[in-house]
Amino acid sequence: MIKVNIVCVGKIKEEYLRSACAEYIKRLSRFCKTEIKEIAEGKNLKSEAEDILRASRGYKIALCVEGRQLSSPGLAEKIGVLVDAGAEITFIIGSSCGLDESVKNAADLRLSFSAMTFPHQLMRVILLEQIYRGFMINSGSEYHK
Repeated sequence: MIKVNIVCVGKIKEEYLRSACAEYIKRLSRFCKTEIKEIAEGKNLKSEAEDILRASRGYKIALCVEGRQLSSPGLAEKIGVLVDAGAEITFIIGSSCGLDESVKNAADLRLSFSAMTFPHQLMRVILLEQIYRGFMINSGSEYHK
């Protein structure tokens, strides 16, 4: 079974966001093993970068505003290619200050969800939903309309 990691800076404080994450991780369990690795906020982006890169495995996708935007079917296609190749996938979410350039440079893909800025804690829920949507699209489900 494919492994999907989400490496993120900081912890989720709000129970409703933790519950939403848990729900999507449960839904994803039929498709992949999902693991969230929380990195402590550092004094600066450089110190966070070292911990992020140490925790990242396989095909690395850094979420950043200047990244490439994909549709949900486009992300599903990317996930499908990686699953077919047997690759471990790591999505990286930075802190409210973003990601150090070294993390972006180490990424295989820079991905932007929007030109808008989202709270990094909420972004974890949005990302999990889109990963789930991608697997559902690839399975031929009616979930994505």
